[in-house]
Order: sequence, then structure tokens, then C-alpha cells
Amino acid sequence: MFTPQIIAIIGATCSGKSALALQLAPLLQSYIFSLDSLSIYKEIDIASAKPSHEELSKVKHFAINVLQPHECVHAGIFINLLNEALEICKQDSKNLIIVGGTSFYLKSILTGLSPNPKDFHKNNPHNQQDSNNTHKSLESPKQYTYELLYEIDKDYATKISPNDSYRIQKGIEIFIQTGLSPSEFFTNNPPTPFHKPIHIFNLNMPRELLRDNIDERTHAMIESGIIDEAKSLLQHYGKDIQPFKSIGLKECLLFLNGEINKNILESLIATHTKQLAKRQMTFNRTQFTCITQLDYTLSIQEILNIIKNIQ
Repeated sequence: MFTPQIIAIIGATCSGKSALALQLAPLLQSYIFSLDSLSIYKEIDIASAKPSHEELSKVKHFAINVLQPHECVHAGIFINLLNEALEICKQDSKNLIIVGGTSFYLKSILTGLSPNPKDFHKNNPHNQQDSNNTHKSLESPKQYTYELLYEIDKDYATKISPNDSYRIQKGIEIFIQTGLSPSEFFTNNPPTPFHKPIHIFNLNMPRELLRDNIDERTHAMIESGIIDEAKSLLQHYGKDIQPFKSIGLKECLLFLNGEINKNILESLIATHTKQLAKRQMTFNRTQFTCITQLDYTLSIQEILNIIKNIQ
């Protein structure tokens, strides 16, 4: 059976990763896996800078338009989608290009995740009682559930933000489903690394040019209707959905609440995106030990040669 080769293209936002992947895909006989925390959502096209319908029709993409806006995204979802994508790649004799700015999820894919605590649920005799006693706590305000997590596992709680509702709930659920504190559970159940090699390529671009690209994209988003997109999400799903924590949409929420004007909106989105790009570059530089650098000035043929030589 055909064994897909996997490469990942990472880099700061607006560095041209997606465009490069679209160029490389037919040359490498590849499909594309989008590792992006917004593109995975339906109804969020502008804020995510999602590939156009034409681009999606040219190359098969995975992990785009999968979740409803009210659903939460996390690393486990991407790992499951990646495994499904690889099965399709095997059947179609295609390789796979992973591309996206959310390198944290790529790191999680490489290092792996611990087993699902739900698998331990039936083996814990205290589950039912604990579930009944703690269920209401999961529906309480964030500060209360953070305090509950702090009581369960001080070490774990101090490593996360009191506003990180996903990890707070996950920590409490681990305790309910396994009878162990999160720290004990993760110590006893270490993550399983991803089972296939992934060659990582980092697309580099001068910071000045990157900032210009961010300004241009931000202006294009405003002109394309990101405000209306955010307004529709707010009307249908409310302000507490996970996407409203993302750059672009969270600033639009301020605008829709009358807290800022349109000029400040565009400026804020651009500023926050530039700050994100800086964090992405730092993360990519420090979190991946085996990585090949690609300069943005290289031709597609030069990049293709580099990739083939490494593979």
C-alpha cells in the first residue's frame, strides 16, 4: 500500500505559507491539511483568510469547514482529522502538506496527547457520585471552576490561566472520570508521539515586509466584510464562542459593542496580528529541533529541490 510522505510548512501569519502549499501540492502529488484554528470553522471565511472556493476546488483540503462556530477546537480534533486524512491519502496515493500558523497544534501532533480520560470512566467506582457533585461546577462562572481546579490540583492550576476555560474544564473532567488529579493522570499516562515522520519547513520573510503584508491583509479583511461576518456570528451564536477570542473577531466584537470606531478597529487588528507574528516566530524557532529554513525569495523550483533532497 502507498505510504504518504508528510511535510509541514510553518511560518508567521501573512508569510505566504498557504500560497506556497497550493503551488507545491500538484508538484508533490499532495493534498493539503490546514492546521488553522479558524479555518476549521464553518461560517468564518474572512477572519480566517480561508482559501477561496477556487483554490479549494483545485487541491483537496482537510480540516477546513469542519466545526460549527459554537464548538471548541483543540489539538485532539486535529490529530483525529490528520489520521483520517492520511487514510484518504493512502487510498488516493497522495502525499500530504500540513500548512498553517497554529504551530502549537503541530507541536501537539508531534509530541502526542495522553489517552482520553473518558476511557477510564467505567473503571472508576467513584465516577457517578463525583459526576453528580461536580456537574454543576462545570456550568458555573470561570473563576469558580478555576478555584475548584485549584483545590483539586494546585500545581496544574498554576500553570494555566484562570480564563483558559478549555483546560479548566478538561482538568476537572480528568478528576471526575479517573479519580486522579490532572498532574497524576498525565504522569501516569504520558503522551504517545505521532507515528509517522514529518519534515518541517519554515518560511522566512523580513519583518518589514511581513508587517506590510499584515497591514494589507487587515485592510482587505475590513473591505471584504469581516465586520458583517462577526455580526452574523454574534447574532447566531453569542459572544462567548471560542472564535471570538481570535484576532480579528475579538476586535470586531469591540466595534460592534460601540467601544471603538472603524479606524481603531483596523489599527488594533493589524497591531495584534503583528504581535502574534512575533510570537509565532519565537515559538517556531524554539520548539522545533529539526527544521529546514526556506527563504521567501527562493523560486518554487528551488524550494521543490530542497524538499525532494530531504525526503
